[in-house]
Amino acid sequence: QVQLVESGGGLVQAGGSLRLSCAVSGRTFSSYAMGWFRQAPGKERRFVATISWNGGSTNYADSVKGRFTISRDNAKNTVYLQMNSLKPEETGVYYCARESTVVSGTYDQWGQGTQVTVSS
Repeated sequence: QVQLVESGGGLVQAGGSLRLSCAVSGRTFSSYAMGWFRQAPGKERRFVATISWNGGSTNYADSVKGRFTISRDNAKNTVYLQMNSLKPEETGVYYCARESTVVSGTYDQWGQGTQVTVSS
């Protein structure tokens, strides 16, 4: 079974930056689109960004466009999320996820999450 392990979270001041990483086990990483999601305290998990299997296509939530960058290194089985100009409302647990093999555009393999706290 595939495993996804996020890292790179932490405490940062508003306006600061963090780079999240997600290491994925298995030999089929390069076959799948990957995504990042955020769950704020007491709220539903929300989409942040997604990247196609080869990195050629990316998509972002409107609120993070121009500040966040999703990327991947298929040789390292890792997907990244560079977050700049962070805002306090972006505090939450950040999850990476792998696209489903059954229903395109949905995600069915998830990591355990990494906490990001943005102080004002």
